[in-house]
Amino acid sequence: MMTFERQTYFARIGFQAKAVPTLETLQRIHLLHTCSIPFENLDVLLGRTIRLELDNVFEKLVVAGRGGYCYEQNALLRAALEDIGFEVEDLAARVLITQPPEMPPRTHRLLLVTINQQRYLADVGFGGKTLTSPLRLETDVEQPTAHGVYRLTHLESDYLLSIKQPDGWMPLYRFDLQPQYFSDFQVANHYVSTWPESYFRHHLMVCLHKTDGTTLTLSDRQFSGEQREEIGDERATYQLLQEKFGLRLDHGQQGISVAEFTAICPK
Repeated sequence: MMTFERQTYFARIGFQAKAVPTLETLQRIHLLHTCSIPFENLDVLLGRTIRLELDNVFEKLVVAGRGGYCYEQNALLRAALEDIGFEVEDLAARVLITQPPEMPPRTHRLLLVTINQQRYLADVGFGGKTLTSPLRLETDVEQPTAHGVYRLTHLESDYLLSIKQPDGWMPLYRFDLQPQYFSDFQVANHYVSTWPESYFRHHLMVCLHKTDGTTLTLSDRQFSGEQREEIGDERATYQLLQEKFGLRLDHGQQGISVAEFTAICPK
């Protein structure tokens, strides 16, 4: 059974500084994680069971060189931060970026990190709009990061996270500070990965931030990076996942063959 191994994780994200529970450490790990481990939902499209136990997450995202989505990404980040000595809590959010007509369920996992009595929002699992730096849990202030300007506001009894766009603020998700448990994420993960109408089951989504402030995204066949382009076929998309996003697809258990990918690649 593979448990969390600090140095293996550090090698995966390229972290070389001294690991102490300070804001500087949190900021550096947060950035490097999002610039090294892609957000991706390939296993959901393949119909594979998404296992959230730490040994499964560590093997997939670190050892096998794959990526994952919020339940996996933030589970790994939590394990790393706790191993260093940070105080970390799990939270859950209702996703608003798609402007749902009704109140959505709590299907997004995020973290609350406390350093010297100051609380920070940490989240490495929200795809193209994910944070690359922790945010102070303070409302009504603009908080710039390398990949966008964010703001927390109050929405009824919740916090609302938004990102600044050319035409105004885009709501991302709302959350409260009610602690979440592993069982909460097991239920939400099962719902998101198996519900027939889940967006994750019908669209390929891959994202990787770069330390220079740019972001690479793949939405079905639409690739956005140095330029926006439509990828021609399944084999070209398969190559793109490896060359641009750094996904390893050759692992014995966690890998994906060309034939498997061709079967689930959006046409």
